[in-house]
Amino acid sequence: MKIGLLSDTHGYLDPTLADHFKTCDELWHAGDIGDVAVADALEKIKPFRAVYGNVDDNALRQRFPEDLWFECKGVKIWMTHIGGAPPNYNPRIKKMLKERIPDVFICGHSHILRVKKDDKLNMLYINPGAAGNHGFHTIKTAIRMELKVGKIQSLEVIELGKRGAV
Repeated sequence: MKIGLLSDTHGYLDPTLADHFKTCDELWHAGDIGDVAVADALEKIKPFRAVYGNVDDNALRQRFPEDLWFECKGVKIWMTHIGGAPPNYNPRIKKMLKERIPDVFICGHSHILRVKKDDKLNMLYINPGAAGNHGFHTIKTAIRMELKVGKIQSLEVIELGKRGAV
């Protein structure tokens, strides 16, 4: 199963994303969608899973959860928006990780693209960076990856150009 992963669109949907994600089976958004129209457009491309972020309004908060736990191809996924990064997770995340550890932890918020194995917790940490035009990031990014039974493989970084460039 191929997944398109993005975060921090902040109301902007890069026009090239549909082409980048055309071979994907699902799209996942790790929060700060920014506008219902962005969620609607992504849902028209492929089946869509998302969490809300700190900039998302009530309409998006009612539509999407803060935390999304699910299993896909035998991989336990936890997606939320504000997570921190290994080993300095946000206090809420640290508390939850004491009770339950996923195979893959996905978050956004920092606008920093990072994929890292957390050896202490034996999980993969993924932050796809920011695909929108708002923030301090220089390059807009997203991720395309493939889930096979019990593992992630073929993880690719997609560079969408400079922030603010259309």
